[in-house]
Amino acid sequence: MTAPAQSGPTSTPATSGMPTVPSTVPGQPTVPAPSTDPGMPTAPTPPAIPGQPAIPNPPAVPSPPAVLTPSATRGQSAIPSPPGSPRSPGTSATRGPVDAARVPRFAGWSTFARLPRRDEVDHCDIGVLGFPFDAGASYRPGARFGPAAIREGSRLLRPYHPGLEISPFAGVQVADCGDVVANPFDIAEALAQMTAATTALVATGATPVALGGDHTVALPMLRAVADRHGPAALLHFDAHLDTWDSYFGVAHTHGTVFRRAADEGLLDTSRLTHVGIRGPLYGPGDLAADAALGFQVVTSMDLEETSAREIAAGIAARIGDAPLYISVDIDVLDPAHAPGTGTPEAGGLTSRELLGILRGLAGCHLVGADVVEVSPAYDHAELTAIAAAHTAYELISLIAMHKEKNP
Repeated sequence: MTAPAQSGPTSTPATSGMPTVPSTVPGQPTVPAPSTDPGMPTAPTPPAIPGQPAIPNPPAVPSPPAVLTPSATRGQSAIPSPPGSPRSPGTSATRGPVDAARVPRFAGWSTFARLPRRDEVDHCDIGVLGFPFDAGASYRPGARFGPAAIREGSRLLRPYHPGLEISPFAGVQVADCGDVVANPFDIAEALAQMTAATTALVATGATPVALGGDHTVALPMLRAVADRHGPAALLHFDAHLDTWDSYFGVAHTHGTVFRRAADEGLLDTSRLTHVGIRGPLYGPGDLAADAALGFQVVTSMDLEETSAREIAAGIAARIGDAPLYISVDIDVLDPAHAPGTGTPEAGGLTSRELLGILRGLAGCHLVGADVVEVSPAYDHAELTAIAAAHTAYELISLIAMHKEKNP
């Protein structure tokens, strides 16, 4: 059938009022056809002007680049991961760091090792906690900025540990649990706040790894660990003993933390070891009081005669299968390796020696750990922050190894 004729006014073309463009003009190039890119408005074709070349349509405007949203940069790439990958939403697999082949390491949120936040995963086997607290420092302050510096220094960490032959973020779920808010003007209240936060994390079955903060933060960590596992063996890396009784009449400082832990019954006194002790003391009574608590001392000079592997073997034999807490004051390293700290002492360990001793403890039952006393204001080129980040990575790898073998 023939369509009925339209009644009323006819529709007006989009170019109504514009002169008709001839299909060809002698001596002039053909005018390109208007863009038909869906979703883009079609620009009218300007008329050809005698003696002038025709003006082509403007090129289509490209779509804007994808914007990295928090969900894309915390634990997964802006480009969706393939189904079944560790970062694929909706899978039961662990969720690892952001894929550095998709999101550059210098971009995205600054979680530890670019791991997911705790609120982005349904469970957590190892939780990284920041303790931005330095009210217990006795000399150079600034460790309150340590957690942020360590996280920033961890951007280059990769998911496979060749020395221990483990992918620590694949077999267990590791997450950044953020920073614990602690009163910077009241040490007693701050300790209570940090204890409560760590205890709540440990109660879920997660193993805590703390980023300090001054060394005072080890006490709430030990409280939470002992509450779940009982008194723990302690391996303490430090230039200083940290077993003094008080400082200026104050019981809780970064130099009294392990005396208070012993007083509270948090430590297995048959399995206590210092590593890296050096520098002047107030007197011989310092060592005697420390020994009375049960500590054995490995000085930094001992590594001149004994290898890191041999020292680690001796420590592991003493610890056995007891629950172990490792506390690393970054000033255990020589200032050449860790200048950014509050109480530096000459003659310390190299970062290689520290990591070598830690690797020799593979198989130990590590129930908690901390890396403390990073004070970035005194750092250079992130030397200290990077050393601390690698130390934390080593600790997480040891915990992951034990968890995978003892689910």
